[in-house]
Amino acid sequence: MTLFNPKTATFDHLDSASKAIMEKTIHYFESRGKKQLKSDSHERIWYDDFITFIKENQIFATLLTPARYAGDNKEARWDTRRICDFNEILGFYNLAHWYTWQVSILGLGPIWMSKNEAIKEKTADMLKQGHIFAFGLSEKNHGADLYSSDMTLTPLGEGQYVADGGKYYIGNGNKAGIVATFGKNSETDEYVFFAADPTHDNYDLVKNVVNWEGYVAEYNLSGYPVTDDDIMSTGQDAWDSALNTVNVGKFNLGWASIGICTHAFYEGLNHAANRNLYGKWVTDFPHIRQIFVDACTRLCAMKLFATRAQDYFRSASKDDRRYLLYNPMVKMKVTSQGEEVIDLIWDVIAARGFEKDTYFEVATSDIRSLPKLEGTVHVNMALIVKFMANYFFNPGTFPDIGKQDDPACDEFLFNQGPTRGLGKIQFHDPNLAYDSVDLPNVNIFKEQIKILKQMLATAAPDKAQAGNMDFLLTLGELFTLVAYGQLLIEKYNMDKFDTDLLEQIFDFMVRDFSKFALSLYSKTDTTEAQMALCLEMIKKAGKRSGTV
Repeated sequence: MTLFNPKTATFDHLDSASKAIMEKTIHYFESRGKKQLKSDSHERIWYDDFITFIKENQIFATLLTPARYAGDNKEARWDTRRICDFNEILGFYNLAHWYTWQVSILGLGPIWMSKNEAIKEKTADMLKQGHIFAFGLSEKNHGADLYSSDMTLTPLGEGQYVADGGKYYIGNGNKAGIVATFGKNSETDEYVFFAADPTHDNYDLVKNVVNWEGYVAEYNLSGYPVTDDDIMSTGQDAWDSALNTVNVGKFNLGWASIGICTHAFYEGLNHAANRNLYGKWVTDFPHIRQIFVDACTRLCAMKLFATRAQDYFRSASKDDRRYLLYNPMVKMKVTSQGEEVIDLIWDVIAARGFEKDTYFEVATSDIRSLPKLEGTVHVNMALIVKFMANYFFNPGTFPDIGKQDDPACDEFLFNQGPTRGLGKIQFHDPNLAYDSVDLPNVNIFKEQIKILKQMLATAAPDKAQAGNMDFLLTLGELFTLVAYGQLLIEKYNMDKFDTDLLEQIFDFMVRDFSKFALSLYSKTDTTEAQMALCLEMIKKAGKRSGTV
């Protein structure tokens, strides 16, 4: 198990062209230096130099163009393995730079999922020219509630339309080559995605809604002319491409969080290790050692889970949609764990975390944003609980999925199909993973899982509880831990990393399970039978090593 380190990273799992992109990107940030990056952040300076760097090195063109539209760029493909690496690097150095990449991915989703071949060819050419992209979905009064969209497209006849309405919180909305804009046909009420150009006179760039070096736009369209050539999708296709685009984009959030936490961990550990208080090095205090062990193991688990989840994402098909559980977990669980890692480190470095010359100062705010983008934790948890019954009680049979790090284009991402039928998706039996390991803390965790299943079988949520999102969110936390641990064990069996690390990971897993069991017990509508089983779930992990 290796955390990213820009001084030692080899990227041996990548081909030479992909490796060169990662190395050039590291060199770009190292050449800029922390002092300049922090200054630009404080002064909220738009990163034109980064956009130029991306253009000159054809990075977005290479990483974000599906192979079939790559033209003479033989290295271009949508390869999730190297996309994750790039996410991690950008998160490690500066989340604002990551953000322009992230919202470009979202903006490209409806285009690559479209049946409009002309706009795809145009987009491929724009990527070569160094353009960035934007995803015009959310609105000021409705957020990402697609049903309530007020953006309208009014037909004028002969393939001509006018668009009217506003969009809010749209990253890259100031400079995007194309803003993929979601709305409704004013006559048929059908959903539609169409292309908007920020340089057009009828595109009113209202403001940057955040105080940041990135640009998160509010824009209005007034009598904005649209033709059939600008239409990406309509009806159910537009709806599906909106949700399927988020399926793709949300995966990046966990990897950005991993990058942030890795940099913050190094900075915090270096500070503590070189600080002597009361005649003792800070890292020699037992409680500080435990905090760093907890932070390190949670960070390692974040990366191990996200890496394993990527295997299911890249191997997905219409017959294997297990990624629809693991992707929102990378978005929700990994990013929430990222917040916890930062909080742990902050408890050690204390006031140092506020100082303007540290990376940690921006990490404290940046890490908070990731659980709240591409659907809140609550929204993603509501999605996850739909899978709970089949996960525990109706497993399917699937071929083993190995490590997916081959240099291939992940075409299925742009042909995911309808977004309905989530309750029918099956998963492989989690016991296949859990039964493969016989370790003290893992065995305690298995006892907790057994009691949770007993509760779901004998004291399942009643109709009122099933309609109480507060109750379901806590129950979902318990379910999420089970799936989290399953993929961690699968990764352990694949990579054969140190057994002590796995045991230390399950030390905090047992503690977290107990915490959420107590929270569920404390709900006002929990029944007596549920309360009794919740108390049985509260377990104590084995002796902690204090080292990793």
